[in-house]
Amino acid sequence: MLRIITVVGARPQFIKAAAVSRTISNEYTGAIKETLVHTGQHYGPNMSQVFFDELDIPHPKFNLKISGGTHGAMTGRMLDAIEGVLLSEKPDWVLVYGDTNSTLAGALAAVKLHIPVAHVEAGLRSFNMRMPEEINRILTDRVSRLLFCPTELSVENLAHEGVTKGVSLVGDVMYDVSLYYRDVARSRSDALDRFNLKEGEYVLATCHRAENTDDPDRLREIGLALADLSANQTVILPVHPRTAKIMADHGLLPAMRNVKLIDPLPYLDMLRLEQSARVIVTDSGGIQKEAFFYEVPCVTMRDETEWVETVELGWNVLTGASRERILSAASSPVRPPRKGSRPYGDGKASGKIVAALST
Repeated sequence: MLRIITVVGARPQFIKAAAVSRTISNEYTGAIKETLVHTGQHYGPNMSQVFFDELDIPHPKFNLKISGGTHGAMTGRMLDAIEGVLLSEKPDWVLVYGDTNSTLAGALAAVKLHIPVAHVEAGLRSFNMRMPEEINRILTDRVSRLLFCPTELSVENLAHEGVTKGVSLVGDVMYDVSLYYRDVARSRSDALDRFNLKEGEYVLATCHRAENTDDPDRLREIGLALADLSANQTVILPVHPRTAKIMADHGLLPAMRNVKLIDPLPYLDMLRLEQSARVIVTDSGGIQKEAFFYEVPCVTMRDETEWVETVELGWNVLTGASRERILSAASSPVRPPRKGSRPYGDGKASGKIVAALST
């Protein structure tokens, strides 16, 4: 039996792991044993537990409960703890997702023990080395034996870096999940009624990246842009407790009094709000893609994006943290024709990943 350790720690990873774990349990019963390790990077009911419940992800055998602290301290603690798990479990593969500290810690722990690493979402590049995520994804790609790329561009990025061995274009596992749960969210979530929202008549916003939340000037521009938007339409902002505290510390909340600030949402509620928004304003990589999947215009409050296809096809506009540019783009969002383009695959990425691991 093939033994796989899957390392997850953050909301986007729980979502991506759902597709692959479902494929393993449905199609490889008795052939593959998957063990989940949750680093604890995201924790609490709405940040972690609800995803395992809603997405039918196997509950982690190991929860390391490591969160907070500097990037170096967090990654180091995770590396130490994951190494102990790998020594006891002796897996054939370690599977990591995306670009978080949990991703890098899992990859480093494995490669130092000579356990092969498989990286889902390999080859993505923002070309901004000030982003912790960019460092994490580059280093993880360098030590991985199998590199599962979501797009043609991600394959090209790796080739430009001299990495071609073990590279596969499989498509995006988030597309798999978004297709699978699209109608489930519409039937099971009452989020529109709960928050008194009307289909196509509100702005959904998120803001969590350190480049925005840790820079007072950028955060102020974003907060004031959302406040401007809320003057004549509903703006709803599911906000991480850390971001809410920073906004309060910088005195932004009085100006944002018309913005609906709510706690982070369960996955199905978030999908429901994404599908029905007039426009999405975000700095999240995953939400940029989900907006594209559901054909909802997106405004991305970053200076660059790994998901350049969403911009090139006209569904996503990069504004940085400029109040004026955010307001302009979100006030008159463009909804271009899709023309059948499918840059993120055919919705069967998870099957290709598991097949490659089991070969």
